[in-house]
Amino acid sequence: MCGRFYIASEDSAEELQAIIDSLQRKTNAPVKTGEIRPTDDAPVIANSKSLMPSPFLMRWGYSLRDRPPVINARSETAADRALFRDGMTQRRCLVPASHYFEWERIGNRKIKNAIKPAGSRMMYMAGLYRIEQGRPEFTILTREPAECIRHIHDRMPVILPREALGDWMNPHYAANDVIKAAMMDMQFQPETDNLLSHHW
Repeated sequence: MCGRFYIASEDSAEELQAIIDSLQRKTNAPVKTGEIRPTDDAPVIANSKSLMPSPFLMRWGYSLRDRPPVINARSETAADRALFRDGMTQRRCLVPASHYFEWERIGNRKIKNAIKPAGSRMMYMAGLYRIEQGRPEFTILTREPAECIRHIHDRMPVILPREALGDWMNPHYAANDVIKAAMMDMQFQPETDNLLSHHW
């Protein structure tokens, strides 16, 4: 799963900083960086009305009455669920981040790991979005974990390699086909040093 992710405010990747700068010009307001939590507004890349990928601010989590926000959707079953079916066919988005966090239980401790693709300064997670009461909100797709981080958690976000970004945003390509192709041979780098992890 993905319950927190991080957008670096300093020393961020040039591409990530360009997304933040574009949104700040568009909204004339600061864009939150640092640790992003459910219900926060976060930068998301989605197609405009002319089908051009553009940055937008969206709330993280599908809001449901009397239930917590739905922040993740299982990629294996999303196309079969009414809540996500429309998103899988025509409302896909990219969620940029520096890394995501996952907690690993070791004995009676929980270690907070920062995880990202090896050798990368930023990543794009596959997401879906919808408009609810006039407000855009997104959820992040998850998958079975890569072998190198399976010991940390039994789920992870779908992280798309650069060559798959255009296909994910193209509604003419089947979402499940893009995800399957994107999951091949990607390596991930968990960080547990003092800068990127906390112990509880």
